[in-house]
Order: sequence, then C-alpha cells, then structure tokens
Amino acid sequence: MAAYQALYRKWRPKRFADIVGQEPIITTLVNQIVTNRIPHAYLFCGSRGTGKTSTSKVLARAINCAHPDENGEPCGQCEACRQLENDNNLEVMEIDAASNNGVDEIRDLREKVKYPPSVGRYKVYIIDEVHMLSTGAFNALLKTLEEPPAHAVFILATTEPQKLPATILSRCQRFDFKRIPAHLIEERLSLMCQDMGAAYEKEALELIARSAEGGMRDAQSLLDMCLSYGADVLKAQTVREVLGASDRSFLFEFCEALIGGDAAGALRMIDEMNREGRDAQVFAREVSGHIRNLIMAQLCKENLDELLEITKEDAARFTEQAARATSARLMRLMELFIRAESDMKWASSARVVLELCAVRGCHPEREVEVEALLDRIQSLELKLKGGFVPPAQKAEKPPEKPVPAERPNPKVQENVPPAPSGSDAELYKQAVKAVRKADIANYSPLSKAKFAGVEGDVVNLVFPKEGAIYIKMLERENARASVEGQLSAAFGRPMRMKLSAEAAPQKTQGAGARENLSNIYDVFGRDKVEVIDD
Repeated sequence: MAAYQALYRKWRPKRFADIVGQEPIITTLVNQIVTNRIPHAYLFCGSRGTGKTSTSKVLARAINCAHPDENGEPCGQCEACRQLENDNNLEVMEIDAASNNGVDEIRDLREKVKYPPSVGRYKVYIIDEVHMLSTGAFNALLKTLEEPPAHAVFILATTEPQKLPATILSRCQRFDFKRIPAHLIEERLSLMCQDMGAAYEKEALELIARSAEGGMRDAQSLLDMCLSYGADVLKAQTVREVLGASDRSFLFEFCEALIGGDAAGALRMIDEMNREGRDAQVFAREVSGHIRNLIMAQLCKENLDELLEITKEDAARFTEQAARATSARLMRLMELFIRAESDMKWASSARVVLELCAVRGCHPEREVEVEALLDRIQSLELKLKGGFVPPAQKAEKPPEKPVPAERPNPKVQENVPPAPSGSDAELYKQAVKAVRKADIANYSPLSKAKFAGVEGDVVNLVFPKEGAIYIKMLERENARASVEGQLSAAFGRPMRMKLSAEAAPQKTQGAGARENLSNIYDVFGRDKVEVIDD
C-alpha cells in the first residue's frame, strides 16, 4: 500500500505554467531561459507558501533541460528532467540554512562547487531560509557569489530579506513573491477537488482561501485537513468547525450590537459562541477583520468587492452597516479588539477579556478617553443629521396660554425653598455628589479639581499642572452647563465655574543662590569656602 502524500507535495508545480499568482516573475525567468541569459545568483523573497521553493525547483529543471520548449518549459523526457523529477540528481543541491548555518557547511559548498556537472549544464544550489546563516557563513559565501564558476547557479530563498547583508543582496537578482489573491487560490482548490472527485460548497473553498492569507501551501493543508473530516460533501460549516471560525452573518450581527450599544445582545452572542466551542482569540481576530472591512467601506466606496476580495452582495452589506457607524466608533472598536486579542495570551480567562472588550465597546459614555468622547460626539452628530429628536422634547407639551399673575398677598405664606445652609466648601461637595449621580462622565474630570473658594457667583476650581485635558473636557458646552446647573442647585443661586491650572513653582534668584551655596558647603565644608561679594 502506497504511503499517503500530502496535497501540497502532490500538487507541487512541475512547470512554470503551474505556478499561480506570480506572472511577472515567471515571465522574467522564462525570457532568461529562452535568451540563455542565466545569472549566477537569484534571491527569491516573500511570505510563506507563495511559491519560492517550487519556482526554484522548476527553474533548476528548466536550465538543465536538454530540450526546453519555446516557452522555456522543461521537456520532462531528457535524462536531467527524469533525474530531477525523481529527486536523485546530484547536480541540484537543496540546503536548509536553518540547520546548516555554520561556516563549515559553506566551506564544504565552496569546495564542491568547483567541479563541473556530470548531467546537465549547471550545478544549482538552492539555499532555503538563507537569512538564518551566521555572520561567518555569510562571509564565506560572499567570495563564491562574487566570482562563481560558470557552471554554478545559486538560488537563495528567504522570508526575511532585511536580515541579509547588503553585500549579498547586491550580488543577486532579487524577485519579490507577492501573496496570492484569494480568488486564484480558490480556483486551484476547486481544480484539486475535481481531480480527487470530492464534492464541495463554493463558500467552503472561499473560507479556506481567505484563511490562508495569500499562502497556497496553507490553503492546501487546510483543504487536506477539512477533507479528512469524513463528510461526503465539503461544507462551509465543516470548514468553520475545523478553523474554529464564525460565519459572516454572525459577525454582522455581533458588530451590529456593538454599533448599536446593545451590550446585553453582544454578551449573549459571546455565550453562544463559547458554547459552540469556538476560540475567543480567533473570534476577536475575526471581529477586528470585520471592523477593518467596515472602515474600508467608509473610505473606499468604489471597487470594494475587489479590494476586500468578496462578492458584490457582501460588499453592499458592509457598506450598509458602515453607514450606521461613525469613523471614531469603528476606530475605537478596532483598537479595543486588537488589544483584547493580545491580552488573551496572558489572561486566565479569554472569555472575560472578550466580554469586557464588548461592554466597553458598547458604552463609550462610560469612558474618559479622548477617543471615547470623540465617538460620542460623532454619534450625536450622526443622529442629529438623521432628524433625531431627544426624548424629552418628544414628550414636551405645547405651551399653554399665559395666565395673568395675581397680586401677591402678604398674608398668604408662599412655599419658598429654604436657603442652603453650610459653608461654601460643604455646598461644593454637595454639588460634586449630585454630578456623580447625574453624569459619571463629567464627574471624572471634576474629581481632579481642587476647590479654591467662591467669589460672588463664581466657583474657582484649580487643576494640577498636567490636568489640561480635564479642563478641556469640562469646557465643552454640554459639560459646563450640566456642572454649573448642579452648582446653582447646591448654592441656591446661579453659579459659574472658573477653571485654571496650577502654575509651576518658580524659585527666586536669591533662594536659588542660597540653595547652591548650601550644596557647596555640603561638598567642600564650610571652613574651606570663602564667599566674596563682587
């Protein structure tokens, strides 16, 4: 019984035409082969699974092929092609720099590279993860790259080109492999399923392609894992269970609760997600991605489906949901969930972190951060733009006709509220307590102030030197009116606030001189210092 071969190995490209999503690079390599202009060193850069190693092997086969076709493709019939296909050609050496990163391995390579190939025209050295080489190994490789034998070709592959010395980079032709678009990955996965006779839902392949984040090998490994699940048809729900992900409609509903301030609904959805066994950290990452799509929908209204690699129906749904939220709300939500995803790595309960994040996202009015205040202001502007009428105004009755005032009768005792009793400091404390009960958002900056007395109808409040932000928060029209209303109620007459910050203490010239003289006495001794007036 033949051993099972993973899909990414079974479907590794054997021709340039099989490489997906790297057309500019393939065109350049084919032209070099056709015109016989083969450089001695290549550098293939890019993220994992984008085709660096596969392209290296196809290139090694093509430049050693005895009869390449007009498109530069290896014939597959000559001796060199057959040996390379069976991985028994000694002229193509693959070196893993992660485990062979010492000077001795590179010195051994320098000795072997001198001998010409026995089959084919070139000896090809593919050094994978070349950034893992040590400094000494790079120095040993440098001379060989600078003056290599005519029969040697080096192909360096790396995911981190910034770690390579400039002397190495300058001696290579660099090719940057881009992430493969999701629709191309989906097409290749569909071709693989058809070849295996496996039935599938289109949405299932879309989920796998998006989860791969531009890496074909990751997508093939995910498909291999999902097909092993044992179902007759590869369904989207199966892919979500394997990935621990949430479907798009669930994310739309959850973000709708966040935008609408429905904390109870968001917590119920987190409980539902937790009962289904989904990972909280993965869910936080998905919410961040969903909010990112909403921000993109606000900023890039044209060709949104192409930009996000989604269907036109989903793009319209993102645009519709984004219109109901302010940019400040979306930016703040994204920051909260990105921070929550990081915090979950160190928390004992990831669910608690996620729930706290959701509640904070639903209630910006309980936050004192500038971002939260900006979120509240923009939300009010959005409501007013849509013709929002405050509830108090809705219930307001039409004004009644004025009734002529009766002459005051001195004999009838009127119900006049008693004048407030207590000192100014006590009355101010009563006003602060009232603000705390009525509006916690205004109480937070007010609690940082120090009562500095009353002058007429003005209450003087002094903030610390670093308290400029609290002054700005209280100087907003709504905040000032609310606090001054509570002060007026406590003092029994109309009152205003005067907000100021403490001045930095300044030392007089004489005090500074005395302090310096005292320090000199401490160091040198009073008997050894003579003060001369100039």
